[in-house]
This record gives sequence, structure tokens and C-alpha cells, in this order.
Amino acid sequence: MTERPSWDAYFMQIAHLVATRATCPRRSVGAVLVRDKRILATGYNGAPSGISHCPPKGPTHDWPEGCLRAGHCIRSLHAEQNALIQAAKIGIPCDEATMYVTCQPCHACAKMILNAGIVKVIYEGDYPDEFTKVLFREAGLDVFRYRAGTLERVDLGE
Repeated sequence: MTERPSWDAYFMQIAHLVATRATCPRRSVGAVLVRDKRILATGYNGAPSGISHCPPKGPTHDWPEGCLRAGHCIRSLHAEQNALIQAAKIGIPCDEATMYVTCQPCHACAKMILNAGIVKVIYEGDYPDEFTKVLFREAGLDVFRYRAGTLERVDLGE
């Protein structure tokens, strides 16, 4: 019998599977909301329900030919946002939950994570947004980087 993955490995593997559903050609990100070792909701980055995906020139051109404005995709929701929306849509509170995400949240998602009552974030890939760390530090959030099967506490600074 093969060795069972740790809970953190299990949920991060699921986040990677969820990321395969992403519709943004620029970056595929998956998020899993968990409480008491139970999945509450999942999310991936892409256009809102009922809206077409990126225009033909996609993430390399500005709107209306592409889906960028000021260097940011204006068509897609982030994986973290979608996970929170999915939980809200079916009436699941996120208090005391952990969010597993394949990439460090941006500052906009960080604010939503904090307001949703999530107490821990575990992410794998880095994202160049230092203000996220400022927000997480001020709120006292537990933040870990998942790397090679282990958790490393993220230095959020002082």
C-alpha cells in the first residue's frame, strides 16, 4: 500500500487539480477552502459564469482586442475570489477556515480572505505583491508556503 499524503499535501494536490479548470491563459490558479479537514468550496481563475472567456488576443493585448487594462486582466476572477463566492452562494460560512492556493494571493484577494474570517493561508507559488504580506501581518493571519511536501512559515516582516 502506498503512503497516504499528509492533509496539507492532499489539499494542495486538490488545489492543483482545481487549477486545471482555469480559463485564463495567462495563469492557472486553484484554491480550496477547508475547515476541520473538510472541503467547503473550490475556485479557479477565469471569467464569471455566463461571460465569454478572454478575447482572441487574450492576455497580451489591451481591451477590447485582449483582456488587459493597465497590465491587469479585467475579465477574470481570481481563484480565491471564486472559492469565496462559491461558499457564499451555497451559504457556507468561511470562519476559522484555511485556504490552500497554488499561488500567493494578491492584495485584493488578501482583503477578501481577511473579511471572510479565514485564519490560515497555505500557498505554493510566489506572486510579486508585498502588500499582501503587510495585510496578513496586520491581521495576524497564519501564512505558510508549501514547498516539497513541507510547510514553511512565511516571514511577514515587522
